[in-house]
Amino acid sequence: MAGILNRIKQFARSPQGRRAAAQARRAAADPRNRAKAQRLLGKLRGRR
Repeated sequence: MAGILNRIKQFARSPQGRRAAAQARRAAADPRNRAKAQRLLGKLRGRR
């Protein structure tokens, strides 16, 4: 398990990982994407 976490940390520090994180931040800042995520979470919570 520790090996997986180390690989994730390595990726996050790489240029490709930084680009992916920046892209995710931009997507999360978009109100339409936030609304989609809220609807999805509501559906998932409703199933339990």
